[in-house]
Amino acid sequence: MFKGFKEFLLRGNVIDLAVAVVIGAAFNAVVEKVVATLINPLIGLAFKADSLDDALKVGLPNGDTLAIGALIGAIINFLIVAAVVYFVFVLPMNELRKRTAKTEEEGPAAASEQELLSEIRDLLKAQNGAVAAAPAAPAGPAHAEKPQA
Repeated sequence: MFKGFKEFLLRGNVIDLAVAVVIGAAFNAVVEKVVATLINPLIGLAFKADSLDDALKVGLPNGDTLAIGALIGAIINFLIVAAVVYFVFVLPMNELRKRTAKTEEEGPAAASEQELLSEIRDLLKAQNGAVAAAPAAPAGPAHAEKPQA
């Protein structure tokens, strides 16, 4: 299952990307709440910061800072959205495609020549048996005398 998720992330299919963008936008509020209510408190405990944006800041000599926590937060947001898209939409659609393809392949199987010949033989036997069981009508008078010459 995770192998398929990895292939999904690395595949680069345009339709999958479009689905990810649309669903990602739709689930943005959910992802933000998960990060704000679950991830940020855990980071706060570990790094003494209120959120990922404030955690793991590295000061540079020129006065700027590297916000490594903000980068980690963006990666977590991406992974949550990608997992939702994959497990809720892509995986079920792939299973549906497999089932549809399987039923199309299994369709009515053509009978082999041998099966058809056996069927014809059985029908002819049944037909001939019905004719043999019926009383045969005499072709002419039953006790007709042969003319003597």
